Amino acid sequence: MATLSHQPSGVAPERRRWSLQLLVPELWASLAIVVMWLSVLFDAVWGPDLVTTTVTTHTTVPSAVLVAPFAFFGTWVVAKYGFGHDRNE
Repeated sequence: MATLSHQPSGVAPERRRWSLQLLVPELWASLAIVVMWLSVLFDAVWGPDLVTTTVTTHTTVPSAVLVAPFAFFGTWVVAKYGFGHDRNE
């Protein structure tokens, strides 16, 4: 009767230390995006309004309306470069 031995078990990969996990670019990209949108939120809640007054009209626009497009484009750029998987690891 012939017997087959099992292949040697592979060595389990070592878990990365938490200090090395702080160097992960995705963490910093996520943090940057969260801070951008928190700034829009705080501007919407506590920020001033932009008031325009002419002879016939009175217009009030929350300043967050003007800040949000910058946060959107900033999110786009940070996500493109922070979450890009085309780099060599």
